[in-house]
Amino acid sequence: MQRRHLLLAAATAAAPLGSALAQAPAAGRHPIRLVVPYAPGGPLDVTARALAERARDALGTIIIDNKPGAGGNIGADAVAKAAPDGFTIGLAATATHAVNPWLYKRMPYDAARDFAPITQMVRVPNVLVVNAEAADRLHIRTLADLIAYAKKNPGKLNYGSGGNGSAGHLAGELFKQKAGIFAVHIPYNGGNPAQLALLSGQVDFNFDNLATAAPNIRAGKLRALAVTTLAASPALPGVPPVAATLPGFSIDTWWGLVAPAGTPHEVIARLNQGFVAALNAPETRTRFAALLAEPVPTTPEQFGAFMKSELAKYESLVKASGAQVD
Repeated sequence: MQRRHLLLAAATAAAPLGSALAQAPAAGRHPIRLVVPYAPGGPLDVTARALAERARDALGTIIIDNKPGAGGNIGADAVAKAAPDGFTIGLAATATHAVNPWLYKRMPYDAARDFAPITQMVRVPNVLVVNAEAADRLHIRTLADLIAYAKKNPGKLNYGSGGNGSAGHLAGELFKQKAGIFAVHIPYNGGNPAQLALLSGQVDFNFDNLATAAPNIRAGKLRALAVTTLAASPALPGVPPVAATLPGFSIDTWWGLVAPAGTPHEVIARLNQGFVAALNAPETRTRFAALLAEPVPTTPEQFGAFMKSELAKYESLVKASGAQVD
């Protein structure tokens, strides 16, 4: 009789978890809410919607919930504080999980502890671009030419970015450190104004998102000197990585999927299986290629280790840049 009571008690205690697993996303009995911490229409939103559509057969209905604000912190915080049942997940990005923890004085969540990684989703190279007319005038055709000019003309170069602490700003700071040069940083209110400044000759070079810069590169208005990924990008044939000149240089834009910390391992595994299959689908790769984005399916452990390394890398970069948001 005592053994029977013990077994009944154990079964009762396990019921909530068992129920969650029985209704887990793969079963499709409950829609998944995928929080995108940015406004609709941007690359993160577009890829999230494409992936949600492709993963529907495996995981059921996936509803996109855009929660922009505070550099992505509002949406990320909503995921961190959601119930850990697999029905609320979110996008983790370079900003929300690697830069913002060092950029903002006060954070509503802990990027290292409040999330359970599911899989990396996407990698988008950044590209070092110069105004094509200015490059011809200054005889700059390669990255080595740009570095040589900066060393011969200290203090004469400047570069633009979408703002203090932005990807373009931090890439510029890393470039200056590794190249041993000085260039004045000029922050703008967003990536588009920074690109307009480069096109008009107000700044000398930018580290821009490849998807944003590509039309002007193709039009001959901007000259691409190097991509910021460790290896060359198939989206920009013939353009070498910065790392070919400055070994170890690597700073690109990425995002992936996370759940609240404490989500059961079985649920994470099921989500990973469904999303990785969707990322590997030829239709997904074709759709992402149009956005110059590369699918990067991983295991939860691989994505967790990657985010940890990115968080450590950006600590020194943000502190060296001096950027801070109250």
